[in-house]
Amino acid sequence: MAEIKPAALELGTERIRKLLVQYAVPAIIAMTASSLYNMVDSIFIGQGVGPLAISGLALTFPLMNLSAAFGAMVGVGAATQISMRLGQRDYATAQQVLGNVLTLNTIIGILFAVIMLLFLDPVLYFFGASEATIGYAREYMEIILLGNVVTHMYLGLNAVMRAAGHPRKSMHATIITVVLNTILDPIFIFGFDWGIRGAAIATILAQVVSLVWQLRFLSNRNELLHFRPGIYRLRRKIVGNILSIGMAPFLMNLAACLITILINRSFKEHGGDLMIGAYGITNRIAFLFVMIVMGLNQGMQPIAGYNYGACQYDRVLRVLRLTIYGATIVSLGAFLLGEAAPRLIIRLFTADEELIALATTGMRLSFLLFPFVGYQMVATNFFQSLGMAPKAIFLSLSRQLLFLMPALLLLPSLFSYCGLESSWGVWCAMPLSDLLSVIVTTILLIRQLRRFRTQFA
Repeated sequence: MAEIKPAALELGTERIRKLLVQYAVPAIIAMTASSLYNMVDSIFIGQGVGPLAISGLALTFPLMNLSAAFGAMVGVGAATQISMRLGQRDYATAQQVLGNVLTLNTIIGILFAVIMLLFLDPVLYFFGASEATIGYAREYMEIILLGNVVTHMYLGLNAVMRAAGHPRKSMHATIITVVLNTILDPIFIFGFDWGIRGAAIATILAQVVSLVWQLRFLSNRNELLHFRPGIYRLRRKIVGNILSIGMAPFLMNLAACLITILINRSFKEHGGDLMIGAYGITNRIAFLFVMIVMGLNQGMQPIAGYNYGACQYDRVLRVLRLTIYGATIVSLGAFLLGEAAPRLIIRLFTADEELIALATTGMRLSFLLFPFVGYQMVATNFFQSLGMAPKAIFLSLSRQLLFLMPALLLLPSLFSYCGLESSWGVWCAMPLSDLLSVIVTTILLIRQLRRFRTQFA
C-alpha cells in the first residue's frame, strides 16, 4: 500500500487559516479564470458578431447548466468521498473512486451529448429562442455538445486533484484552458471568420489540452492516487455514495437550468430578444463573483471533509467561519460594483446603447441583496462537504424552486398592475429569493452548529 503523502496528511494537522489560503487561493484563481474565459467568449461574440448573438448565447445557459449538473454530480460527489476516505486512511477506496470518476464521466458525457443533439432545436425553442436567435444558439451548442465528454472529464478530474491534495495542479489545468481559449477566440472568430461557432471550438480545444495534461499527471505512479488496472469497473457502493453526495450540486444546477429557462421566457414575453441579452450580460458578471465564492468553497471542501472524517470538529468549525468571512467580502464587492458602476463593465460586452441601458437597470435591481449570496453558498457547501446530502439538497433547491420560481411567475404581473415595467418584476424576483433563502439557511446552520456543540461537550 502506498504511503500517504504530506499533501493529504497536512489537512488534519496544519493551521486552518494557512490551509484555507493554500487550498482556496489556487481554486479562486482557477474559478475566476474559468469565469473570465466565459466572459471572454461573451465579449468577443458581442463585439465581433452582434447584440443578438449575445442573446443567442444566453439561450444556451440552461443547457450548459444542465450539462454542468451531471458533471458536478460526479465531480463534487467523488471529491467529497476522496477527502473523507483520506481522512479515514482508507486509501484503497479513494483509489477506486478515482477510477469510477473516469468511467462515470465517459458514460454520462456521451449519453447527454447524443440525446441533446437529437432534440437540439426543440429544446432551444423551449428555452426561449426566436427565429432571430436560434441560429446563433444552435451553432454554439452543436460544438459544445460534441466535446461534452471532454468537458465532463476535465471538470471531474480537476475536482479529484483538489481533493487529493493538489490544488495548485488543479489551478494550472484551469489556467491552461483559460489562456488557450483567450488566444484562440479572436483567431477563430475574427481571423477565420467562424463567428459564434469559433468561440465554441476554442473552448473545446482548450479543454482537450488541459485534459491531456491531467491524464498525464494522474498516470504518475508516484502519486498516492493514480490510474492503475482494476479501478475502472463501476462499484455499486462507490457510485451510490458519489451520486448521493453529488445530488446536491446536481439538483442545484438542474434548478438553475429550469430557472434560467423561466427567466429567458419571461424576458422574451416582457422585453423581447434584447432583454434576454441583457440578462446574459448581467448573469456573466454575477457569475464571476459566484465563481470566486465557489473557489473559496472548493478550498474549504477538502479541509472540512478530511477533518470531519477524522472527527476533528473544532477544525471543521474554524474553516467554516473563515470561509464565510471571505465569501461575504467577495459578495459585498459584487454589490458595490453592480450598484455604483454597472455601465463601465457592461460596455465591455457591447456598444449597443439600448442593450447597455437594459443591462444597467437589470444589474442594479438584481444585485440588491448580493452581499448575502456568498454566505448562503458557503453554508450549502458546508453541509455537502460533510456528506449531509439531504440538507445540502434542500438548501440548493430553496432559493431556486421554493422562492425564485414563484416570484418569477407573480412579480411581473404585480409590477404591471402597479403601473411599473413588468420586466422589473423579473429582475426583482432575484434579490427577493436571495433574502428568503438566507433566512432558511441561517435557521438550518444554527441548528447544526448546536448539534456540534453537544458533540463537543
